[in-house]
Parts: sequence; structure tokens; C-alpha cells
Amino acid sequence: MGISLVNRGLYVGRFQPFHMGHLYAIKEVLTKVDELVIVIGSAQYSHNLKNPFTAGERLTMTRHALQEAGADLNKIWIVPVPDVHLHMLWVSAVEGYTPKFNKLYSNEPLTRRLFIEAGYTVESIDLFERQTYASTFVREKMLKDENWSVLVPKSVTDFIHRIDGVNRLRDLVRTDRI
Repeated sequence: MGISLVNRGLYVGRFQPFHMGHLYAIKEVLTKVDELVIVIGSAQYSHNLKNPFTAGERLTMTRHALQEAGADLNKIWIVPVPDVHLHMLWVSAVEGYTPKFNKLYSNEPLTRRLFIEAGYTVESIDLFERQTYASTFVREKMLKDENWSVLVPKSVTDFIHRIDGVNRLRDLVRTDRI
């Protein structure tokens, strides 16, 4: 008698930084699965304008935000996965870094297509005020010294302040102009 696979979903994001839209999506997916694998994508990138935070920092933000929201962390795997830059190999790379999963939850067109072609079931996620809750928008507000903390869980705000993340982002803008 074989071991049956747990109903385990996969959700991919860069989480630069983790915001309320991510939390909304993850909470929605958790109602549909027994366990969830959260992939921190582009794990090898940090300290640039698009990816200011390290994979470890993003993992920490994600975990703290989920704890703050009362999520059962026994049902959640958080796995950093580097980009492969060869579309035909990316799904295999994800499979190699993560526990087995049944279904992908994503709205990103290329990610959806690659997983469909690899034989996975793919389901869309309801997005929560996508124009407001986008990491790019959060980073823009940080740079403009506008109130960005209302867009992320309190634990993420506290963590970003603790690592001096806003000043890091500002320094990266200055570095980028040199």
C-alpha cells in the first residue's frame, strides 16, 4: 500500500516585501489545501531596487506575518528557490527544492503556463486590491517617505525597521545613479 499525497498547494512570490495582498492570497489558498508550500522566488537576488531584501529576510517577513495572522505554521512550508532563467527547467527546479505538491495557485501567466505544461492543475487566486497591494507600490512609498506601513502586516513593518530596510532601499537608489 503506497503513501497517498497530502493535498498540498504551491504559491510562488518574490515578497519584496511581503504585504497584505500576499497575506490575503495565502489565507485564501489555505482554505483549499491541507498544506501549503510558499516559494520565495528569485532567492539569489538582493540589494537591488527590484529585490532589496535577501531570501532569508523575505522568509523571516513571511513567517512573522503568518504567525501574526494566526496561521497554523505546521501546515506551511516556506522554501527559497533561485531563478533558473531557462523556462523549460524552472518547474523541475521548483520540484527539486520543495516537498511534493498537487496544485499551483497563481495568476502569473508564465508561471501558470509552465506548470500546466508540466502536468499540474493550476488555479487562480482572487487578488486583494492589486493596485494598492503590490510590492513595487510599497517600495515606491518607502522611497517617497510616504506611509507604506499600512500596506504590510505590523510584524513586517517592525522587521523592515529593524534591518534598516528603508535606508537600504534609498542607498540602492543612490548606488543605481552612480
